[in-house]
Parts: sequence; C-alpha cells; structure tokens
Amino acid sequence: MSTTRIGIDLGGSKIEACVLSPEGREQGRRRIPTPREDYQASLRAIVSLVEELAEGAPAVVGCGIPGAISPATSLVKNANSTWLIGRAFDRDLAKGLGRPLRVANDANCFVLSEARDGAAKGYGVVFGVILGTGVGGGLYLQGGALVGQHAIAGEWGHNPLPWPTDEERPGPACYCGKAGCIETWLSGPGMARDHRSTTGEQLDAAAIVARAEAGDAGCQATMERYVDRLARSLAQVINIVDPEVIVLGGGLSQVAALYTAVPERLGRYVFSDHVATPIVPPKHGDASGVRGAAMLWSPEEAAATLEGQTL
Repeated sequence: MSTTRIGIDLGGSKIEACVLSPEGREQGRRRIPTPREDYQASLRAIVSLVEELAEGAPAVVGCGIPGAISPATSLVKNANSTWLIGRAFDRDLAKGLGRPLRVANDANCFVLSEARDGAAKGYGVVFGVILGTGVGGGLYLQGGALVGQHAIAGEWGHNPLPWPTDEERPGPACYCGKAGCIETWLSGPGMARDHRSTTGEQLDAAAIVARAEAGDAGCQATMERYVDRLARSLAQVINIVDPEVIVLGGGLSQVAALYTAVPERLGRYVFSDHVATPIVPPKHGDASGVRGAAMLWSPEEAAATLEGQTL
C-alpha cells in the first residue's frame, strides 16, 4: 500500500483514522472509542492508529481536533474535549509519532474534505457544520479553509442562540463559561438535555430521532424545537457570510428530516426576500473530516517532506 497521507479525527466519542493515496483514494480506515478525560491515553491511541495504518512506511499525518491551537500560547483552546485545553497537543503528538504532523480544527478539516471533492465541490464559499458531541463550523473560501487571526473562524457554536424565546433564556450553562450557546442546544448532548428537561425521559439523541420517526409525540416535539433552533442558528450564519452551500457533518447529519425541514424554516429568519441556500449531507459521510485532516498535506508537500525518509 502506497502510504503517504494519514488523517486523524479526534472526536469527543471516537477517534477515526484513514489513509489517502497520492491520488486521493482512501486506502484504509479505522475507528476506536476516544479515551475520554485522559490526555496521555488519547495521544497513545492516535500513535497506535497511525502505526497500524502506516504499516512501517513513511507517512505524513494530519490531525483534526475539536478546538484550535492558540496563536498566542501555542496551546489548545476552545476544545469541548476539555482534557485537551492548555496542552501542547501538536508538539506532544509529533514527539510520539516521530512523523511530520499538521493539526487543525476538526470543522476546518471537514469543510476542506467536502469542498475539495465532496458534496460542496465546485462552490466557492462553503460553510461546513459539525453537529455531534459538540457544534463546530468551518468556512471554505478562495480554495482553502479560513483559519482567522485568532484561529476561531466559523465558530458559530459559541454564539448565543438567536432570537431566543422566554423559555430559552438564559439557556444551559456551557463549558466555555457562558450560557445559552448554540452548542448547548444543537449538540447531541444538548438535544438529550432539552428532551429530558421537557419530558423527564433520559434518552440520547439517536434514540430521540428514532422514536420521533416512529411517531412518539414527545420525541417529535423535541425534534420540532431542534429544527427551529437549527434554522435560527444557520440563518444567522447566512446573514453574515451568505455561503453558497451549507454541508452538515457529525452524527446528527444523518437525520434525513433536517435537509427538508430546516430549509423550509430559513425564510422566517434570513434577512432576504428569498433564501436559496442549499443544505446538503456530506458525500463522504458524517466523519468526512478525517479525509480533510489528511488533506492538510497536498500530495506534493507529502512527497517532498517524505523524500529520503526511512522509518
């Protein structure tokens, strides 16, 4: 196997890894549970996955994380996987790997994958959304993912929920220290919390969606609230960025109803006389970001970096 680029997606519940050939074909993929709350175990798990997929061959590695490397401190910030915060993740992982490494925000990796050869291929301005354990966002324009001066471009999940009702104020507490962040409403745990606070039932997001599809009235009401909150939140993004397409990723991107119900609601909230922004599922699946992590290296950069290396 011609191994040159390995991508890692470090999520709150799973770590995914894949290998891309120089031509961009996927040559292997692995997924394991994330060792939650254990920084060193997370590093070891990533190193193990890389070595398994590399099979002893030279390889460059790209890693997407649910946060960012701070330009001010060179440490992780803004990670909903809070055990990463304040860590020199890129340096620690590079040391463990002994291979060339690049690290980026997971939503930036996701939007890179879908804009390059996925559901948003051919569009110039793309907003990529992560709806999973957390809520992230990435902007693609001018051929690449926008990072921004503070490495927070696209971080819509830590804006307040737009146009909140009286019942939604002040909103749930967020790990970032504020209350009512979009992430506290639209993440999988956020959906579960909302359902529990309304019905008293302790269900995860997957069970809520399944029961709603089966006709459960309480779960359908939870999904109705979720759809309206997602429409409000995406309308705010459209009002600011006006992307040509929005691609959903993360586990909740598998909910088929979102692709019809949310666009129907956008017109209530977007500052325009009409709304034509398509909302589409990812071509490469809910974990498309792992491919984008590998794409942090171009084939040419990977080849030049690996030239003459022996492992």
